[in-house]
Amino acid sequence: MVMPRRLRRNPLCRRTDLVQAWTGLGLLLAALAATPAAMVLVGDAAHRHYARTARHQAATRHHTTAILLQDARRHPEPGSAEARKTRYPAEVRFTDAHGHTRTATAEVQPALTKGSAVRVWVGADGTITDPPLSPGEVRSRAMGSAIIAALGVHATAAAAHAAACRVIQRRNLAAWDTAWARTAPRWTTSP
Repeated sequence: MVMPRRLRRNPLCRRTDLVQAWTGLGLLLAALAATPAAMVLVGDAAHRHYARTARHQAATRHHTTAILLQDARRHPEPGSAEARKTRYPAEVRFTDAHGHTRTATAEVQPALTKGSAVRVWVGADGTITDPPLSPGEVRSRAMGSAIIAALGVHATAAAAHAAACRVIQRRNLAAWDTAWARTAPRWTTSP
């Protein structure tokens, strides 16, 4: 392993090599310590946000019946697993929460005929919308946010280590230039 070798005493090891090794070790330990805290804080905040969003959506959307105004497209492979999941856009007529009859485009199952009844979600403004977030969707979005937070902590630590290494490398190159400026005249003397 490279890290322990760099931390041992060595006559060829410069002080900047030790600084670089200890910086890397410190950032690794800091990232490992900060990851759980970041995941809990971000995951909890995201869960509260998406739970509030789900409650708002449930309060402002309602499920209603709509009538198809045209035949829905047929799936190329009727009866397949893909056909059961696929939805096609079709014109529908429905009544919104205020009692107004509206027409819109909704995603429906394939091969439904004109006049068929389908269930749609309608928003407070009378437009067809997605259903409210389910508890599983809230949970998966919160988990996704927590994972992104963990990746962010590690990316920040990696960026900090790269920046520190760059600064140390520039310092080493400047020291080598200074040392070479003192040594070069002894090596390049003309006869």
